[in-house]
Amino acid sequence: MKKTFNVSGMKCSHCAANVENALKAVKGVASAEAQLEDKTVTVEFDEQQTNEADLKAAVDATGRYELTD
Repeated sequence: MKKTFNVSGMKCSHCAANVENALKAVKGVASAEAQLEDKTVTVEFDEQQTNEADLKAAVDATGRYELTD
């Protein structure tokens, strides 16, 4: 499944990399691509291994960013 989320708190390319890395660390995530200009991230993931709540929790755990629909 591929889904795009809004990301609050993302302000620079380093922020975008942090969001991508947090998502890529989740089991079942095939790819994560942050778009700084739009403040979004597109995630491709296996619904058998993870879900949207897990993705949001991984980004929220960074303490700096938050995923929203």
